Amino acid sequence: MALSHWLAFVLAANILLALPGPTVLLVVSYALGHGKRPAAAVVAGVALGDFTAMTCSMLGLGAILAASAFFFTGLRWLGGAYLIYLGIKLWRAPLDAPDMPAPMLSLKRIFAHAYAVTALNPKSIVFFIAFVPQFLDLHRPLLPQMVILEATFVVLAAINAALYGGLAAMAREKLKSIAVRRAVNRTGGGLLVGAGAAALGWQSS
Repeated sequence: MALSHWLAFVLAANILLALPGPTVLLVVSYALGHGKRPAAAVVAGVALGDFTAMTCSMLGLGAILAASAFFFTGLRWLGGAYLIYLGIKLWRAPLDAPDMPAPMLSLKRIFAHAYAVTALNPKSIVFFIAFVPQFLDLHRPLLPQMVILEATFVVLAAINAALYGGLAAMAREKLKSIAVRRAVNRTGGGLLVGAGAAALGWQSS
């Protein structure tokens, strides 16, 4: 793979990852609610979710989903419903007093949430199968190039999630007001519900 192709991919991928989406909203919500403690679990879930989505795309699942209304609709509904569920949970999340320790949270559950939100996004799967080929050199072996691009994207996604989580965790230290934290939870929950509803309604018209 030519260095110019790889650098163009890195630039495009960073722009894509910087745009707030369901995954970023989930990362920020966990960081605001629980600080830095769940950071590793969230980042690992995001990385594995992106790896799953890209691998499925490279294996042709994206084409199958795009061509099959049954499979595509099923995955869209599953992912959209899960986002709505997480949004409602965040909206209704109890608020702890600022001086009280946060309740114990299962890191396995956090990891599973981050993985599911990232991997079960049909837009990502279909996008990857349209996005990645733009940076492939058809005159060179394709498999090594796809491996390089996939590894690059997963690493960038993990770094992006860690940065968003770190910034949100630092902001959390300043959010001592219960009213402000409630507003943050409800804003994040509403955005997650909206993202889920958009996923359910995507291509329905």
